[in-house]
Amino acid sequence: MARIGIAGAGIGGLAAAAGLARCGHDVTVFDRFAAPLPVGSGLVVQPVGLAVLEALGAGPAARSLGQGIRRMAGHEARTGRQVLDVTYDPTGRGRHGLAMHRAALHGVLLDAARKAGAAFELGADITGRDGTRLLIGHRRSAAFDLLVDAVGAGSVLSPLRARPLPYGAIWGNVAWPRGTDLPRDELRQCYRRADRMIGILPVGRQTAQGPELAAVFRSMPRAAHDAWRARPLDDWKAEATALWPAIEPFLAGIGTHDAMTMACYSHGTLRRPFSDGIVHLGDAWHRASPQLGQGANMALLDAWALVRALTDGPVEEAGRRMFNARRAHVRAYQALSGAFTPQYQSDSRVLPWVRDRLLMPLSQAWPARAMLPPLVRGHLAPPVLSGLGLPD
Repeated sequence: MARIGIAGAGIGGLAAAAGLARCGHDVTVFDRFAAPLPVGSGLVVQPVGLAVLEALGAGPAARSLGQGIRRMAGHEARTGRQVLDVTYDPTGRGRHGLAMHRAALHGVLLDAARKAGAAFELGADITGRDGTRLLIGHRRSAAFDLLVDAVGAGSVLSPLRARPLPYGAIWGNVAWPRGTDLPRDELRQCYRRADRMIGILPVGRQTAQGPELAAVFRSMPRAAHDAWRARPLDDWKAEATALWPAIEPFLAGIGTHDAMTMACYSHGTLRRPFSDGIVHLGDAWHRASPQLGQGANMALLDAWALVRALTDGPVEEAGRRMFNARRAHVRAYQALSGAFTPQYQSDSRVLPWVRDRLLMPLSQAWPARAMLPPLVRGHLAPPVLSGLGLPD
């Protein structure tokens, strides 16, 4: 049994805590908030991420709150041309994504970690580390056999210096409206070139008795957020509705600018996500645009690989074993994210033309049509290698 200190009570940190505590390790989770809080809006847990949740005993709870997603579709606003069309399971084997409110997934994992026996030290503002001790303000934590950095993009423990991406998005949650014909099992998006994109993601319920929700998102240059907040909200709603009339019933649920939160993205990867006494997970290891819908999955897979690495080998080798198991998948999806993102979020006039007139027709022909479902499901490349694989 090892003593594990986990910095960060986000998705990756809680998944690691649940898995490691279930295996009998002595786990303490540190977080700067007085109560663990999720950050963000809607997300999709892909089939590979669902496999991790099942292994952690959190699958049934997640499915009870989430919404199955069977298709991703997008069209160009001016022409109506279909520019995104991916069915999760064209062969009928029952595979799908699970869209969730981030707070719902966070709650499911928090419950799993607590039930597994993980301890929590909250209100702990982590400022660095001293060997295998965390620096918390002006004091040091107890020594651990291994530190896990799951703080995320703002981690002071990670040496990663990611490249800021010019585009982010504003996100908000609304109750699923009655006056819509949009399906509840599809992610829908509307584009105007690559500089304007709005979308609707059904995300199930935040709590068991809560209403069915949708995440509303709108792509935006990070430098434009202040100007957006200064505009009358009704002007923005009118502009969005003119771009995509089907979004109007959803916008009725947004009453103030504060109902929409700006998310900024960056891109970068640590060459080696471990050093003496510490491993880095999730955004502390690799950051990318959410365009491929893999952010939560990557954190869950990192956590699972670490759990298996500590189960099957000594603690001193855990970081290297985790890295070897995950690096092919991380590199593949980081490269794909870097290639796809400018086609959907950029100021380019050429890339959206290539996307609409060349790549979309090619995507509906073999072999691309056979490759796209595994791409969005998260296993175009093997998610976990070196014998630390996922359960079925």
